[in-house]
Amino acid sequence: MKIYVASSWRNQHYPAVVEALRAAGHTVYDFRNPAAKESRAVLGPGAPEDDSEPFKWVLVGEDWLDWTPEQYREKLQHPRSVRQFGNDLAAMEACDACVIVLPCGRSAHTEAGWFSGKGKKTIVLIPEKQEPELMYKLFDGVACSVEELVEML
Repeated sequence: MKIYVASSWRNQHYPAVVEALRAAGHTVYDFRNPAAKESRAVLGPGAPEDDSEPFKWVLVGEDWLDWTPEQYREKLQHPRSVRQFGNDLAAMEACDACVIVLPCGRSAHTEAGWFSGKGKKTIVLIPEKQEPELMYKLFDGVACSVEELVEML
């Protein structure tokens, strides 16, 4: 199965989840390393442009934390933003399932909602104590360990 793992750059559980899913035989897109051969394998031979440096807002503008809403909207059109969005969206379209690894932020939740809306399997992994969220019932399952996650997939 091709799996998109949605999470935060700061999530300490993320690398182990990617590794465990690959060890279980899945092909996994790693947004932290989109140029890696394992990530590119998700997209197949027609993969969009390769970018050897993972996307970070600081690459779009060093003052990214100080942008006004108008500047933020404008920076979504920056070539690096457009390229990374295209790569991530292509990976999302190519994947069969999404795993959202908590804790995470807005982008990961948006990605998980997209997968669920497309009717693709979407599972929440809650590896540590979190504030409860009722709407996770929209998804196909909630796993509390990587072992449960692998079983659910």
